[in-house]
Amino acid sequence: MKIKGKVAVVTGGAKRIGRAIALALAERGCHVAITYLSSHREAAATVAAIREKKVRGWAVPVDQREGDQVRRAVREIHDHFGRIDVLINSASSFYPTPLEKVTEAQWTDLIETNLAGPWRFAQAVAPLLKRQRSGKIVNIVDVAAFSPWPSYLPYCAAKGGLVTLTKGLAKALAPSVQVNAIAPGPILFPPDVSAGERKRAIEKTLLKRCGSPEDIVQAVLFLLEGSDFITGVILPVDGGRLLA
Repeated sequence: MKIKGKVAVVTGGAKRIGRAIALALAERGCHVAITYLSSHREAAATVAAIREKKVRGWAVPVDQREGDQVRRAVREIHDHFGRIDVLINSASSFYPTPLEKVTEAQWTDLIETNLAGPWRFAQAVAPLLKRQRSGKIVNIVDVAAFSPWPSYLPYCAAKGGLVTLTKGLAKALAPSVQVNAIAPGPILFPPDVSAGERKRAIEKTLLKRCGSPEDIVQAVLFLLEGSDFITGVILPVDGGRLLA
């Protein structure tokens, strides 16, 4: 796929890795719609940066824990741009949930955001992509899907489910649509992560360093433009974390 002139939806595209992906797609001539939950200011800034690259940009507020909101957002994006070619499921929620303290509400929130949300977006765009007989979906998972962290079990379970969902979608949408995922290692740490935790995470990689959003961006671009013969793959971008 050549993404110049195509339309991409990047969930959680207002900040962090989602923003980096959205801007990289725009740089290559792709029109980009981003979704956000509450980051109004960041979303507006990202859309402005997208439009500076001489492509169309748009931001849609959506709570992907709500199916009606996801379906509305996809309809609005499709009506606005006239098509959708790419879905990047980047929106995520992450916070500590120690086993002895985690609540039902936290479990539901993390599963709904990190697993059910991407499924809802994929389900909503699937008929559009199949009708076009082309399209790509890239899910952002996590190395924690394969090596879960005890204090973040709902998050890890959700990302593990997203791995399985990726493989299932690849089968369900073949042969015209390719579905893959990227599993980042230590890239951007949340602001509440201590210096000690950061150091321990980096020490667990083979390369003994932190990655950057650009590493994820390049992996996304490879899955979109590098080959149309890859589907159902989970690509670790983790500095060797899973081997260490």
